[in-house]
Amino acid sequence: MALTINTNISSIIAQRSLNNATTNLNTSLERMSTGYKINHAKDNAAGYSIASMWETQLGSLDVAADNAATGSDMLTSAEQSYSLLSDHLQRIRDLTEQAANGTYASASLKAIQSEIEARLDEITRVALNAEFNGIKLMAYQSNGVPSGVGITSAGINLQVGLYAEENSVINLDVSLFTSATVSGLFTKLAGESSNSTTPATLDQMIAQASNNKYASLEAAITADETDNLLSKVFAAACSSLVYNADSDSYTLASDSATHFGAKEMLGFIDAAIDDISSRVTRIGAAQNRVESAITALDVQSQNLTSSLSTLRDTDVAEESSNYIQSQILQQASATLLATANQTPSIALNLV
Repeated sequence: MALTINTNISSIIAQRSLNNATTNLNTSLERMSTGYKINHAKDNAAGYSIASMWETQLGSLDVAADNAATGSDMLTSAEQSYSLLSDHLQRIRDLTEQAANGTYASASLKAIQSEIEARLDEITRVALNAEFNGIKLMAYQSNGVPSGVGITSAGINLQVGLYAEENSVINLDVSLFTSATVSGLFTKLAGESSNSTTPATLDQMIAQASNNKYASLEAAITADETDNLLSKVFAAACSSLVYNADSDSYTLASDSATHFGAKEMLGFIDAAIDDISSRVTRIGAAQNRVESAITALDVQSQNLTSSLSTLRDTDVAEESSNYIQSQILQQASATLLATANQTPSIALNLV
């Protein structure tokens, strides 16, 4: 190679090596200080895109898990409210069983009626006040009356997945949130009798008690006093009494052919208890499904986090070796650059 003064190739080579070593040293410092080996798209364009997508999915998985947990809490609230109703209905059945015994006079039956009516009113109060985050849990009705807030005929959908597809949703059927007021529990219950004069349904009980004030219980439902009226009629029947809505009075149900007595009402109560038990059973099944979704989301989040770590996180052992290597190369290049810069001065020795 010719000895020149204007162009120092050795210096240029040493400068390039120094720049490369410095760049690599800075890259290693950045990766070790951030903990990520992909800090910019230029580091790994495809990896950067994938990491961004996975980060978004991880955030959504956390929200989906929270959605499922909130849904489970809502179902727990509904189950505990139904437990209260079951306790009241069991006590009402015990009192009705007691009233069915022929050893009680009208005063005793009236005392039984008072407690049954109070418990029926409490059932309605609990059902109307059971809510979760503003959603009425025991108030949905499908016949045009105001339904529970936040509940439609499609029930409630829990978003427990990442996408807008059926497999990302758990549907809680509307039957879990059907009205559990007195009218809701007993409107569709019917008695069985071969005697055509015996009231076959609670509709007829309402009409009889109110002197045909309402043509049917469905008509009575649209009035504010529906549950109150039904509580009185139902409590009277459970106590072997007859309620007259016009005079707001009670008389003994002496004619079993035209009036339900305590014995006949046991079937209605049993049906209501079975209805609540069925709802609680379905709630339990839904809770198991929701909890399974939470577990699946946790597993999915764990696997995705592991994949993201493999793709993006810095291997500190490897990067520290790269750092030391770049540091040595930088120091060596700096030393050699100083030597290369002195190379043209040799020309002075030739003069």
